Amino acid sequence: MFAITAARISPDDPLSGIGAGERPDPEPRDGWAVVDVRAASLNHHDLWSLRGVGLPEERLPMVLGCDAAGVDEDGNEVVVHAVVGDPAAGGGDETKDPGRTLLSERYDGTFAEKLLVPRRNLLPKPPELTFEEAACLPTAWLTAYSMLFGKADLRPGSTVLVQGAGGGVSVALVRLAVQAGHRVYVTSRSEAKRAKALELGAYAALPTGERLPERVDAVFESVGQATWAHSVRSLKPGGAVVVCGATSGDAPPAELTRVFFLQLRVIGSTMGTRDELGALAEMCARTGVRPVIDRVLPLSEAREGFRAMAEGEQFGKIVFTV
Repeated sequence: MFAITAARISPDDPLSGIGAGERPDPEPRDGWAVVDVRAASLNHHDLWSLRGVGLPEERLPMVLGCDAAGVDEDGNEVVVHAVVGDPAAGGGDETKDPGRTLLSERYDGTFAEKLLVPRRNLLPKPPELTFEEAACLPTAWLTAYSMLFGKADLRPGSTVLVQGAGGGVSVALVRLAVQAGHRVYVTSRSEAKRAKALELGAYAALPTGERLPERVDAVFESVGQATWAHSVRSLKPGGAVVVCGATSGDAPPAELTRVFFLQLRVIGSTMGTRDELGALAEMCARTGVRPVIDRVLPLSEAREGFRAMAEGEQFGKIVFTV
């Protein structure tokens, strides 16, 4: 089968580690299913893997990719949940299993013609969604759904701030938060991305670091060091900052005095559960909300998608078709 792999690790030049070529077909095993992949989407996780974050050299070559939609052995159209874990070990939540992993970390990922995955990780693809749309859900959109509806403890009509418009999680947060009836502020260094956020329904889009006209109930943070101070200072007393990443660095000043004096909450969020993915897919099917897709490329041209993500060109998801 044709696949895109991490062939070598390069922290400074991750794209140089991309491999493209034939790999052995997956061998069936008890409790696992083989999926014919129809579409897969790119995440920053894939770039970090090429830098060696969470992927040691002894596991190379590793097929990259967390997200996919396709057809299982019985002809069912499915969406693939990317978290391989035991819900029982996580108190009912597989993302809290200490031994959990994501596809492309310990097991080959989704950037291939075929994928071997635990059978419980397959969910029915709603017929209302295309394979390309469904392939956007399992990482970025699921992360956004879990942050917004599972972690932030908000009610419709709340005010929220999404830091760093343009990436898959940020765009998903805007779409889902607007659908839920929140007033959404967005920041970005790019004027073009701010304009696109407004088209998605954001209440206001400001340059990164600019003071908001009001304080918000929750901030959704994936940038980290570059925006942390702004995030903390944008919250109402008792507000929450929900963190799912730190692309600009993970060691900003903690601002602990502000955190305890204003009784702020700092909540970490990683991916989401299988049940949350099912609820997200159902929400998209019922409401008409669809993932924002920046571009669709054949899997053979995956390097171009990696380049666009590395240079911050995209607004929304980059999808590969198989």
